[in-house]
Amino acid sequence: MPLALRSRLRDLGAVLFMGPFRAVRHPDFRRFLTGQGISLVGTWMQSIAQGWLVLELTRSAFAVGLTSTLATLPILFFTLYGGVVADRVDKRRFIMALQAVMLVEAAVLAALTLTNQVTVEWIWALAVLFGLATAFEVPARQAFLVELVPAEDLVSAAAVNSTTYNLARVIGPAIAGIVVAIAGPGAAFALNALSYVAVLVGLSRIRAPHIPKPPSARPSVFTGVRFIRSRPVLAALSWQMVLLTVLSGSFIPILAVYAREVLHVGARGYGALTAAVGVGAVAGAVLIGGVGTRLPRPRAAVIGAATLSVAVVLLAFSREAFLSLVLLALAGAAMATQGIATATSLQLAAPNELRGRVMAVYSFVVLGLAPLGAFQAGWVAEHLGAAWSIGLSGGAALLGTAWLSRRLWDGTEETC
Repeated sequence: MPLALRSRLRDLGAVLFMGPFRAVRHPDFRRFLTGQGISLVGTWMQSIAQGWLVLELTRSAFAVGLTSTLATLPILFFTLYGGVVADRVDKRRFIMALQAVMLVEAAVLAALTLTNQVTVEWIWALAVLFGLATAFEVPARQAFLVELVPAEDLVSAAAVNSTTYNLARVIGPAIAGIVVAIAGPGAAFALNALSYVAVLVGLSRIRAPHIPKPPSARPSVFTGVRFIRSRPVLAALSWQMVLLTVLSGSFIPILAVYAREVLHVGARGYGALTAAVGVGAVAGAVLIGGVGTRLPRPRAAVIGAATLSVAVVLLAFSREAFLSLVLLALAGAAMATQGIATATSLQLAAPNELRGRVMAVYSFVVLGLAPLGAFQAGWVAEHLGAAWSIGLSGGAALLGTAWLSRRLWDGTEETC
């Protein structure tokens, strides 16, 4: 490698690892991130292969949708309970136990598929098991992040985590397509089971001290909700995330319909539109990771929410594929900005003994309410068309964001 090129790469690395990626300097976070990244690729592989397998077994689009619903419903009903448990146990060991459950779920699905014993009922039962594990694992993982990096690097850690997730969202389905075509869905499930070994090894090597929690006299699933309601800025941030999940972000479930009905593109075009959201999210995560504490998090969340709503409204009017790609990338960047700013505000504001329950509320809003957003978007698209569904959702979210911004624009880290 030429000396000049080597020097430029070294300078670029220094900029990244002292800027948006500075959280990677911490060994425990690196161990967590490496295992998590490999596992996320496997999870996306299983998601794609599972949908394909259900379609092969049933020839029913409804059955495919029901599979996703069964995996999501436990998150809706049990995430708040997961936060209670996370606040009362060693988070690292708790996450390891739940990751082990997910490993077993993937291994059983792989074994059933590879031996031709799989049925759609087995897939549905295992989807519920995966959803239950996720309902308890996500709030614990969100709260655990604070124990891996100092407070000043938490925004960077969240940005790197978001970048990893969105890269996995691009890489996992691509690998799954190749694996399913060559070896079938069972091989994809087996690879996902193996991917959990990486996260278990990474977690086992983490040496971050377990932070003891003072005993809670009345552990309640609603303690996190009450804490957020007592902080006006946190409450406004949470309501803004509700708008994202139910309205402005609901274009994602009907993107295939938009691609076919509005842009008149096929599967390849739909894939490009989906990838644009992921690419934009990576860029947004890097951007907010670089900005760090120079921009107050509540203000960053408002900018992200407003940008997302405007991009979605413009998407409804777009009839050109290239313009839609640009708008979807912008929407992805805005979603990442809003999500990271909100999550880190909640993580830093919550006392350690409540952090699991507070992050459970965040997980409930982002994951548990997603079916509601998908339902309303699909219902409106069925009756008025995809463009109307996207435009009305974006417009309603923009009005809500304008109302909430009065409380958030002048909010600071101290008022969270």
